[in-house]
Amino acid sequence: MQLTPVTGNPWIDCRWEAVGVMVGRRGGQQEAGAKLIHRTGDTRQVLYPGFEISLHTDECESYYHNLVSARPCCYVVVRSDEQGVPVPALVSLSFDEAHAYLEADEDVFPVDLAPELYRWTERFVIDHYVPRKRTRRRRDDWKRAGGRR
Repeated sequence: MQLTPVTGNPWIDCRWEAVGVMVGRRGGQQEAGAKLIHRTGDTRQVLYPGFEISLHTDECESYYHNLVSARPCCYVVVRSDEQGVPVPALVSLSFDEAHAYLEADEDVFPVDLAPELYRWTERFVIDHYVPRKRTRRRRDDWKRAGGRR
């Protein structure tokens, strides 16, 4: 997450945004807690380690559409803590899951998909995704039914 100061705006003085997702674990263990990783003037970047991404076969279509989109993304769902600072709560590769959180008025930040995650997700989709054949819905013939169903 990155904190950037905002100037010339009477309503806000800073803006938080997700700027990336790092892949891997340090020492084979999950770490917890926010860590300041970069500071330039008033701009800060904070790392929130310890998130795992799980892929599910019933979400394959959503992963597929994410991978073939113009900008494949990781979706970071954030919630504000007691001080109003947005803290990541979930990381997902499913557009449908991210959209469900957006509909529930949660903050969701799309970030570029790391190449390792792209390849991992692509392998999962190749192994598990079977596109459903689209069929046309047959319309009822209202004239023959006499206006009844």
